[in-house]
Amino acid sequence: MTTKGYLHQIHPVLPVWDVVAALDFYVNRLGFRIGFADDSKNPTYAGILRDGIEIHLQWHDAKAWEGKLDRPMLRIVTQNINALYEEYAQKDVFHPHTLLRETAWGTKEFAFYDPFGNGLTFYRDLTS
Repeated sequence: MTTKGYLHQIHPVLPVWDVVAALDFYVNRLGFRIGFADDSKNPTYAGILRDGIEIHLQWHDAKAWEGKLDRPMLRIVTQNINALYEEYAQKDVFHPHTLLRETAWGTKEFAFYDPFGNGLTFYRDLTS
């Protein structure tokens, strides 16, 4: 009998030009905690954790932001979407047009960009 491979986690890597500033944003504004860092004073790679989510942050030269490059957009499945929206609203992380909304595809969600242009969408499926 052949054992089938099984995917059970994903750890997306977000590009940032300042890992310390990114850690500050994700920890102090979005409620993550530091899981690891490759250097305690000047990290170039770190992992952050919140609940069942793990995201990695990787330093990229600031010159990479000079051109028009697409940045990652993460879609994070969320429980208690209203409470999370209120938590982040109090942390002043939203852009002026950030709304908690129900979509035509059956989700309730909100989205914004981190300081490095990486997109974060938090959503709940309304059909299940």
